[in-house]
Amino acid sequence: MPTRSERLDGLPFTRAHGKLLVGSGVGWALDAMDVGLMSFVVTALAVQWQLGKDQTSWLLSIGFVGMAIGASVGGLLADRIGRRQVFALTLLVYGLATGASALAQSVAVLMALRFVVGLGLGAELPVASTLVSEYSPRAIRGRMVVVLEAFWAVGWIMAALIGFKVIPTSDDGWRWALLVGIVPTLYAVVVRMGLPESVRFLERAGRYDDAERAVRVFERSAGHEPPVDPSAAEVATRRSQEARAARPSGQLWSVGYRRRTAALWTVWFMVNLSYYGAFSWLPSLLHAQGHTLVKSFEYTLYITLAQLPGYAVAAYLIEKVGRRGTLAGFLVGSAVAAFAFGSAQHDAAVLGAGLALSFFNLGAWGALYAVSPEIYPTSIRGRGAGSAAAFGRLASIIAPLSVPFLLGWGGQPLTFGVFGAAFGIAAVAALLLPELRDTALD
Repeated sequence: MPTRSERLDGLPFTRAHGKLLVGSGVGWALDAMDVGLMSFVVTALAVQWQLGKDQTSWLLSIGFVGMAIGASVGGLLADRIGRRQVFALTLLVYGLATGASALAQSVAVLMALRFVVGLGLGAELPVASTLVSEYSPRAIRGRMVVVLEAFWAVGWIMAALIGFKVIPTSDDGWRWALLVGIVPTLYAVVVRMGLPESVRFLERAGRYDDAERAVRVFERSAGHEPPVDPSAAEVATRRSQEARAARPSGQLWSVGYRRRTAALWTVWFMVNLSYYGAFSWLPSLLHAQGHTLVKSFEYTLYITLAQLPGYAVAAYLIEKVGRRGTLAGFLVGSAVAAFAFGSAQHDAAVLGAGLALSFFNLGAWGALYAVSPEIYPTSIRGRGAGSAAAFGRLASIIAPLSVPFLLGWGGQPLTFGVFGAAFGIAAVAALLLPELRDTALD
């Protein structure tokens, strides 16, 4: 008799999978919208509140301090209390804090609230990808996680539209933009009630009846008749096997996992450094080049749109070429685009290089989120994905703070040269990860 995991792996894509993907993806898009909005908000506040580059940098970075802590804690909690529970809790935390940010009257208060927002955001992202990965059929698991990651582009596009259409309209435009962040608080209720808990987590927690019910929902959605209830003896045997399989099978830095952990952490660190260094400062850099606030936001909107085809191509390649080749290839493309952006002089060159950077970088993000939960067993999967994300967030803290110094030392060529080199290092590290295309999760 096949295990529940084998039954899930053998299913086609069903309406239940679509519900899970959209339900998780909407939360993901709301996350991206919040992160993206801050790049527009600080550009406006730098003018309105007459902020220096140090204050601007810290407003961008403080949220990533919270994200680093949240990613680590969220992964641990996901392995202890469940994926769905943590997902809903984090949406509630960051939704309330974002809404409160709209009322901030000082830089200090805004920074404190952005730290709390970061706690929720950091915990939610690796948990959502783990949940989707554990329910996805084996043949399309990578593609489903990349599609989930594509909702990030939807959120960034929403942020760019709000930044372009709302923030420049008045001195309080940035407040109205942040008030949209209350939406995740309402959506947390939908997540808590509508999304399933991970079957593998339920089995490891000894909740076998709940795990069986969850699998049967997906089987019925596919038009499959669930297997006949087994005898009491078969149940006892199966549960004994599941209990043995649920025991911890290693730690992140044990002999069997240290190479993949080191490689994964390196990719996460370098991608965060380059992505957040470039994109959190993008509207401000365009504004510093002489463009008006509105034109800077418009260019950023166009560049953001290139994220969608990047995800689409990555979603196709990840099941054709494999995880490792797709990730490394998009990282090499990101490196070339970063060097090109740093040397671009004219508007057409800036826009073209920015579009390429957005395309390749976000395709790489999709592949990275697909790889991260796959390379660890169920007992440490949430912790493994969360710790890699937490380590990467250290770079996202450093990146916005480093941009003013890099610009002062060598302008945009040096700044984006550093980002390009980081992408190159990440590409080499990606080649050290195991290839798990069409491989069953434990």
